[in-house]
Amino acid sequence: MSGHLTRVLCVAEPRGSVPALEAALEVARTREVQAVAVVGDLAGDAGDYRALFESLGHAGLPTYWVPGPGDAPVGDYLREAHNMEVVFPLLHGVHGTAAFAPGDVVFAGLGGHVDDDPDAPRDEGQRLRYPRWEAEYRLKLLDELPEHDRVLLFSTPPAHKGRGTPGSEVLAELTGTYRPRLVVTGGERGTAMLGRTLVVAPGSLADRRYAIADIRAREAVCEELGVTAG
Repeated sequence: MSGHLTRVLCVAEPRGSVPALEAALEVARTREVQAVAVVGDLAGDAGDYRALFESLGHAGLPTYWVPGPGDAPVGDYLREAHNMEVVFPLLHGVHGTAAFAPGDVVFAGLGGHVDDDPDAPRDEGQRLRYPRWEAEYRLKLLDELPEHDRVLLFSTPPAHKGRGTPGSEVLAELTGTYRPRLVVTGGERGTAMLGRTLVVAPGSLADRRYAIADIRAREAVCEELGVTAG
């Protein structure tokens, strides 16, 4: 794929809902979507990442994701993600790292629950849980990529004081520091501007919700499968 990346399918918390994912990907094919962003609990109680990743891989779109708090232990998630990224080179896990997208765009993020307390316990065994310093440390690699537009993916929503939206203060601060065009996050469904950044919480895909965002216009529409967009 060449040219500017503009339209992104945003999904959160699929929880292993492969039929809903495939339906959302079918919508993406009809809407000139150029990339897919997935945040939050991926596999659900069954812990089956493979079917989800195979559906994303067969879609043939550059895809970027971070896991949710429930995607523990982290070793199981990372093992399956690595295997699928070898088979499907358009798949990119960006949990604590970054990956390039077409059109001088870089995706980065941190999954799991981000705690604003720097002394909060770090856990990757029972739940994915990280203290604030980990978010700060993981995202500092963006300092070396100043010429790229940015899209950040978080399972934990950034706080938004102006709207009274609960969430992570450190993720809000990092959004202000790195000024991405788009943040895709879990949490209560909706869209908002945080400074000059469009923040999209598409709602749970397991509940048949998703969003389509335009990173150039900084606009997004939240939709539901089976419901025609207004």
